[in-house]
Parts: sequence; structure tokens; C-alpha cells
Amino acid sequence: MIKKRIVIYPKDVVQLTGRSERYAQVLMHKVRVYVNKEPHQYVTVEDFSVFSGIPEEVIRTYLI
Repeated sequence: MIKKRIVIYPKDVVQLTGRSERYAQVLMHKVRVYVNKEPHQYVTVEDFSVFSGIPEEVIRTYLI
């Protein structure tokens, strides 16, 4: 059984976008607001995919 991560972190966003870590933190905040999550809740790959328009499969290849 292959374990798949479901949570995405700012460092992952840096890898995906090529932008700075601070930009990734701001983007994660925008994702939380967009999907109506509290600041302490995790952002999932699905949440980020919906917000960014990047398909989940593409995001998951970068997480491996």
C-alpha cells in the first residue's frame, strides 16, 4: 500500500510555483479563506487544487 500525503505545506507550494516561501505562506492563507477554513486547520491537496486550478495528479507528482 502506497501512502499518499493529503496535506500541503508552504514549502510544497514553493516547489510547485517557484516563488518565495513568504509568497507561499500568503497563498496558503488565501486558500484557507477561499475554502472557509480556520487558521489552525490544514490545507489539503484537494483544497489547493480547487483554488489554484492545478490538477491534483500534477500536485501529487511533486509531493513524491
